Formats: sequence, C-alpha cells, structure tokens
Amino acid sequence: MDNDKKIKFKYIFPTDYNPTYCNGAFGGVSTHGEIVVNFFLERMPIPNSITQQLNENGTLGAVINVDPENCDNTIIRNVSTGVVLTEETAKSIYEWLNIQLEELQRQKQIQSNSN
Repeated sequence: MDNDKKIKFKYIFPTDYNPTYCNGAFGGVSTHGEIVVNFFLERMPIPNSITQQLNENGTLGAVINVDPENCDNTIIRNVSTGVVLTEETAKSIYEWLNIQLEELQRQKQIQSNSN
C-alpha cells in the first residue's frame, strides 16, 4: 500500500469559458479585511457616433460631426471582472505569480542565449 498522501485536483470549465485580456487592476482592502481586485482593459474611447458626408459616387467623404466632440482627454477602463480574496488566498496567488514570473524570465534568458 502507498503510504504517500496524495490529492488530485480536477479542473472543470463551463462551456462558455472565455479568458479575458486585462492590462490593469484597481482595488484595495475592503471593510471586511479582504482584498478586492477589479481587472480592466484600458483603451482609447470610441465615439458614440460619427457623421460623414456621402460623396456623389457613394463613397464616404469628410467627417461632419463626432459625438462627443472631444475624447482627447479620456481613457476608457472597461472593468471585465473582479475577485475578492482572503489574505491567505492573496498570499498564495502572489507566490504562484512570482514562480510564473521567474519561469518566464528563465525562458526569455534561454531564448536570448540561443539567438
């Protein structure tokens, strides 16, 4: 009989599982002492509408109106999902991410040395 204690984790994904790209996070410590992390995708804004002239030959001409008129000072942060973590879970994920980053650096170094 095998005296080594073991546990196997089975991962189950819903049929609509669809990983989301994120390039930032915002959050902090909640009033319950948990860590709240909201993941977002940061991008330039897309106007609500653009009105263009229609040329006689049916092609699009000059832009006549943009709504809103000026989006230059705006950046959109589309929050896709958020998680609430206990301190222990946050530490565990922190350690796991550190291992993944070390592995990524190792792979980059190998790739750099082979070039």
